Amino acid sequence: MASVKTEERHDKARGLDAMHPALALRLLAAGQQAAAKVVDAAIEPISAAARIAAGCLSAGGRLAYAGAGSSGLMAMADALELPGTYGITLDKVVVLLAGGAASLADLAGGYEDDMDLARRDVQQAGIGAGDCLIAVSASGSTPYALAALDEARKSGARVVALANNPGAVLFQDADVAILLQTPPEVVSGSTRMGAGTAQKIALNMFSTLVGIHLGHVHDGHMVNLKADNAKLRARAVRIVADIAEVGDAEAGRYLTMSSGSVKIAILLAAGASDVAAAEAALADAEQNLRRALSRVAAH
Repeated sequence: MASVKTEERHDKARGLDAMHPALALRLLAAGQQAAAKVVDAAIEPISAAARIAAGCLSAGGRLAYAGAGSSGLMAMADALELPGTYGITLDKVVVLLAGGAASLADLAGGYEDDMDLARRDVQQAGIGAGDCLIAVSASGSTPYALAALDEARKSGARVVALANNPGAVLFQDADVAILLQTPPEVVSGSTRMGAGTAQKIALNMFSTLVGIHLGHVHDGHMVNLKADNAKLRARAVRIVADIAEVGDAEAGRYLTMSSGSVKIAILLAAGASDVAAAEAALADAEQNLRRALSRVAAH
């Protein structure tokens, strides 16, 4: 059986409770920083996972996240940001958190051990062929994550496993295995710390690359954002102004014409004759703004 690295004791944690607070905090910070660095070794599988997820979404499928406890929270946080950041519609993103809303009041409950619950959650969400599910578990052996991945795979979905222990059971039947081999936690077994930090970074990288593949990022701008509050409306104006090289007032005018679509506003500023022409250019470019701009310029 593979050793459970996430449960080992940190070699510098002896006497942690008696340390000067500043020294304890330095040790905690060093633990987080060391955890963050392990993501570098997972670049290739993260890239492969993002390509699969983007392919499913572009073909009309969905992206589902499954997890329990702290890992489930990391997965949920990434999933919930996708509609606002990249304009991926809510019906295309599924969050399977062990215990659902009830677990938010009792995260340490027994939900993570319930394999039947995981299978029901996958079935009720209708996860299957054309979809992609990413299961997250620090140990790589959480029953809920294992069962969710297995049920999704049996239903025809593409499956990605993300865990912090080498040789994790979760990896066995996954299309892509993302290992984040974090060192022992300063507080042994508290995987909300180093393991969670590495998971958050890896998931942020994964979903950002998905957005790039879908054509929702241009020169570092989120050009498919959902501008549904004052902050994001102001950001949309700045994005259009920067990419189209126009003033804020003109950018705002194009956004009004495009009903808030940043991509359409940019294409209008670039010379598209009207909204319909901009939409056609985007459709022809499979929603990739750079390619759509080339098509508008060619006309």
